[in-house]
Amino acid sequence: MPPKDPSREAHFPLIEKKYGEKMSYWFKIMAKLEGQKYPEQIAHLRENYGFSQAHANALVMYSRGSKSAKRFDTPAAFYKSVTSEQAKTMRAIFKVITAKYPKAELVIAWNQPMLRIDGHYVFGASASSKRILMSPWSSDVIADFAPLMADLVVLKKTIGVPNDWEVDAKLILALVKARIAETK
Repeated sequence: MPPKDPSREAHFPLIEKKYGEKMSYWFKIMAKLEGQKYPEQIAHLRENYGFSQAHANALVMYSRGSKSAKRFDTPAAFYKSVTSEQAKTMRAIFKVITAKYPKAELVIAWNQPMLRIDGHYVFGASASSKRILMSPWSSDVIADFAPLMADLVVLKKTIGVPNDWEVDAKLILALVKARIAETK
């Protein structure tokens, strides 16, 4: 899998090599699958041709018109994709962290805003229709702090907060501090 190039086409040379057919052949297969749902197309490629999930996804998504896995170049572009209330809350969350950790770099990774310190991801956020999901990139950190977050939606890898959440700076900084300690 090409690590740097987010385009779907970056997978094509490996698909041709691994599965023994030119891309024109695979496009004909996809034309026959047109109208089927995404999971059905993926399953067809995996079950009938031995495709890996990554290669099947690249071919299916390319065939559906998505030429790149990269949707956002900057956090500002990401914020335009969520509600103004979510964007405001997420900006406030990241502001609390970057005020304490000025070396933290706000980047887009996996199409979400993430904070990175010394090459390690220490905090990220995403949005659903009902809430903002935060992650300190550690199930252990979440488990350790779960008792302090009884009023939030705590899952194994994420913490859900209301879209209009009044940022708990003390909690956020404690989560980040614990995550940074893990990376040392």
